[in-house]
Amino acid sequence: MPYVNIRVAGTLTTAQKATISKGVTEVISQAAGKPPESVLIFIDEATRDNVAKAGKLLSQS
Repeated sequence: MPYVNIRVAGTLTTAQKATISKGVTEVISQAAGKPPESVLIFIDEATRDNVAKAGKLLSQS
């Protein structure tokens, strides 16, 4: 069973999550030759206080 973990800084709307899930499922299913029902997707949302880039928290950018 393929699984995908998507991590984002901030939040996504339910509609955005649905769109992303549909697209990722289609790509994985086609590329891996697996049925869409076998693709499991996790979307993790991190607050911008918990993500840093170039030594600075995203919330401070």
